[in-house]
Amino acid sequence: MIWSGYGITQAGGNFRVEGDWLGEVWQDEKGNPKNHALYRPGDVFIVDEEGWLVKTDQLSALVLKYESQKTSS
Repeated sequence: MIWSGYGITQAGGNFRVEGDWLGEVWQDEKGNPKNHALYRPGDVFIVDEEGWLVKTDQLSALVLKYESQKTSS
């Protein structure tokens, strides 16, 4: 799926994807959840070596893995 027509706003180390209304990437104009959302509040992503944002529900395991790799290198 290709998403187009959105802007990316960056503030320091944070960014968000903006559409025509607040939350457009996960809800319709009336605030109803979309079936195929780009992301939803609470989603967690990790950036892989090729720049892909990979959705995960294993946040604790990822933090531990990252910390162990950081200390061993």
